[in-house]
Amino acid sequence: MPALPQTAPETQALFLLLNDALPQTQCTRCGYPDCASYAQAMANGQAPINQCPPGGEAGIERLAALTGQPVEPLNPEHGIEGPRHVAIIDEAWCIGCTLCIKACPTDAILGANKLMHTVIEPWCTGCELCIPLCPVDCIALENVTGTQTGWGAWSPEQAHTARERYTSRQQRLVREEAEHQRQLQAKAEHKLADLAAHTKGTENAPEVDRKRAIIEAALAKAKAKAKAKAKARQTGV
Repeated sequence: MPALPQTAPETQALFLLLNDALPQTQCTRCGYPDCASYAQAMANGQAPINQCPPGGEAGIERLAALTGQPVEPLNPEHGIEGPRHVAIIDEAWCIGCTLCIKACPTDAILGANKLMHTVIEPWCTGCELCIPLCPVDCIALENVTGTQTGWGAWSPEQAHTARERYTSRQQRLVREEAEHQRQLQAKAEHKLADLAAHTKGTENAPEVDRKRAIIEAALAKAKAKAKAKAKARQTGV
């Protein structure tokens, strides 16, 4: 879950309640990047309560009770209520491109580059984000709840697991990005410290100065980006 934004205490309290009332599939069908973002938009009065297909009618009733808004039909522009599905990968056709792994919000797909992938069923939320990315169309959705739909097909325990796994994934991505930026910065600083050795035609002083300016500008940009991200994590902006 992202850091809480700097808003009124009552808005933060409502956000927490609304987020708990969402199924945490992280499917983005509501029009927001994750369930927490949709919950925040509703708490801020910036989004209606009828945009979550996985929650269905029961989900809308929960959100209505929390916000005091009237119950409305699910907005069909965001999808329709249906049974819970899990993704199934046809391993005979999988080419190991890893695109589905990168898209999965709960790290429910295991595999490696050029090796077949497989879905860990209990962790799959049926978000469908992996489907359009597969270049060989080897991912299908399997109905695992029969005629049960919405919250009838999704338990609070499953929602909790999905949110925990999504949060863990987001934290991992932040760590990996920070490490990647650290490595790039260290490499740039190393070259900057001994620029002449890394520059062909070092007798050409203007060329050395030009490359030094480029590297220094890149370092400054990277440091500013890292500072901005750190501030955003602290403030939730």
